[in-house]
Amino acid sequence: MSGAPSSSLALRLTAFALLVVFFQIGVVSEVPVFGVNADISSLLVAFVGLLCGSTVGAACGFAVGLLVDLALLQTLGLTSLVFTLVGYWCGRLRELRDPQAALTPLLVGGGASLLSLVGYSIVEFMLGVDAPVSFELLREIVLGVLVNTIVALPMWALTRRALEGALPEDPRRRRSRRAYTTGGLSPLTKRT
Repeated sequence: MSGAPSSSLALRLTAFALLVVFFQIGVVSEVPVFGVNADISSLLVAFVGLLCGSTVGAACGFAVGLLVDLALLQTLGLTSLVFTLVGYWCGRLRELRDPQAALTPLLVGGGASLLSLVGYSIVEFMLGVDAPVSFELLREIVLGVLVNTIVALPMWALTRRALEGALPEDPRRRRSRRAYTTGGLSPLTKRT
C-alpha cells in the first residue's frame, strides 16, 4: 500500500476490532473447545494484514494487542508485540504472494495462531513468568492452532465483509494494469 489508509477503512477497522475484542473477552473465552479457547483476535489481526498490507496489519496488531492487554489486566505490551509481528507477517504475505487461493484463510489462520501462541509463550518465558514448560503447554498450543484453524473460515468471511468497500487496491494488480495500458513499454523508452 503506497499511501495512508483511507478514513473509511480506519473507521471500519476500529469499530470491527473493538467488536471482535470485546466478543472475544466476553463470549469466546467462556466457551472452551477441546479444553482450549479460540483466539479470534489473532485471526482478526492476521486477516487485516492479509487484506490491507503489512503497515495496516502491524498497526492493527499493535492496537488490538494493546486493547487485549488493557482489558485483561495482563503484562502491558506483550500481546501487542506478538500481534504486531503477526499482522506484519500476514501483510508481507499479501504483498509478496497472491492471497486469492481457496485454502489461504486456513493456512494463514493456522500459521498466525501458531506464531501468536508460540511467540506469546516464548516472551512470557523470557520475562520470567512462573509457568511450567511441559507437554501440557505443547498440547495447548497444538489444540489452539487446530481450533483457530477451524474458526478461521468464518472469521475470514466476517473480516472481508466488515471491510468490504474500503479495502485498498492490490499493488500487484495496479502494476499489471499499468503495463497493459502502456503496451508493456516504459514511458521513458523511445519508439522507433
